[in-house]
Amino acid sequence: MTSAYALHPPIEPYASGMLDVGDGNLVYWEESGNPAGKPALAVHGGPGSGSGPGWRRYFDPARYRIVLFDQRGCGRSTPHAGDPAADLAHNTTAHLIADMERLREHLGIGGWLLLGGSWGSTLALAYAEAHPRRVTEIVLTGVTTTRRSEIDWLYRGAGRFFPESWERFAAGAGAGAGAAEADGDLVGAYARLTNHPDPAVRQRATLDWCDWEDAVLSGETRGASRPYGDRPPAARLALVRICAHYFAHGAWLEEGALIRDAHRLAGIPGALIHGRLDMAAPLDTAWELARAWPDAELIVVEEGGHLGDDESRAHALRAIDRFARDGRPAPAP
Repeated sequence: MTSAYALHPPIEPYASGMLDVGDGNLVYWEESGNPAGKPALAVHGGPGSGSGPGWRRYFDPARYRIVLFDQRGCGRSTPHAGDPAADLAHNTTAHLIADMERLREHLGIGGWLLLGGSWGSTLALAYAEAHPRRVTEIVLTGVTTTRRSEIDWLYRGAGRFFPESWERFAAGAGAGAGAAEADGDLVGAYARLTNHPDPAVRQRATLDWCDWEDAVLSGETRGASRPYGDRPPAARLALVRICAHYFAHGAWLEEGALIRDAHRLAGIPGALIHGRLDMAAPLDTAWELARAWPDAELIVVEEGGHLGDDESRAHALRAIDRFARDGRPAPAP
């Protein structure tokens, strides 16, 4: 299966731009593939990681009109959160949902397939539940809904498997708060530290956060890469500032709302692709979502983790190809 479903060859955009979404924010977008093809939107993770050319390769460029965008504050969108002066007050889940809908209208698209991974799965679900008529299908990998319980697992519970790394992470949070406060709200402490006026404090907090995230993924990378720590300094600060900002607020979502409201996705076909060995986002979230959303197929990759592997990518490609052939038509813009 993996050889039959390799990523499509690299392609370049045929159109791109900066969309004014208000509050002083400009959101980068691009289109590639077939302008007359089935519309699809790739929703990147993080939050705050930005999109990249690899997302285009999940789609057959002869059959899909492929749209990528960088969420507020990251990638090529401005102002960039790598600038400490960039204000995150107007960077929330509700703002991102509105940006996606504004982009859809700007491009004259009636409805689109959503592809999302990790945080991108949370945002794709939140958008689809707010605008179900505008979503034809959904493909999610590394499924998360950003419940506070999921956040607590990633930044506290997973420490049971990486105690030495978690101890350093917790100690880093204490650098900007009392011990009791840091122990009670690690993510909130890092949100404050990454906005500290002293650049040395911001840098130390950013590195400590990235070290922890990389430790959680170390079973997958085997030290060959550091998905967080290897980023350029400005991209790294933007990612950590935005992550801590969102997670300190539970992504401004009522606890469990995305699974509770999955009935709004009725009639939307979905594929949920999740690694059984995912340490960052345990499988139970994808399992619960699949039970609440009967139109979604849960595919468990036995040896897969959070970053995905050849088998995970093959399942995503197969679902996307199937939806190009058998998927629902988009409504009128």
